[in-house]
Amino acid sequence: MVEELIIAGFGGQGVMVMGQILSYAGMHEGKNVSWIPSYGPEMRGGTANCSVVVSDEPIASPIVTEPTTAIVMNRPSLDRFEPMVQPGGLLIYNSSLIDRAPERTDIRVIAVPANELGEEVGSDKVANMVVLGAYIKARGTVSFETVGQCLAEVLPARRHDLIPLNLEALKRGAELVK
Repeated sequence: MVEELIIAGFGGQGVMVMGQILSYAGMHEGKNVSWIPSYGPEMRGGTANCSVVVSDEPIASPIVTEPTTAIVMNRPSLDRFEPMVQPGGLLIYNSSLIDRAPERTDIRVIAVPANELGEEVGSDKVANMVVLGAYIKARGTVSFETVGQCLAEVLPARRHDLIPLNLEALKRGAELVK
């Protein structure tokens, strides 16, 4: 199993946190992982993306040019990364903020109203966890249990009180996926 992801959105949407959580979870499960962040000129509000590779085999290159999965949180990221997904791959997008459906018919597409579901569990700031929950259910790259354990490692100590909210958001995202 080799899963190559691009996770993209605006700075402040938790894109890097999603990548870090997947990387930590992969390491905890004994997999080979790589995580490469990429920021636009602004930290908050600018574009941000990261490449994540989770593999049972050694990783030949951490550079992801044709992802098996793209997780996109905003329209510019959908426009940029939809064409790059491998045929037969997966595209998960935040339908709360993206005003068009993906056009590809040769990939699996999952629309996640992440901001609305985040609000339902307590805060739209956990929209990233809603999307991550959908991804974990769709792909099974890492387990929910391991991701839950990694939250305390990735989130700063001052945010540990939000771990139950993040766990609920992960669960809500997973419930969307058939």
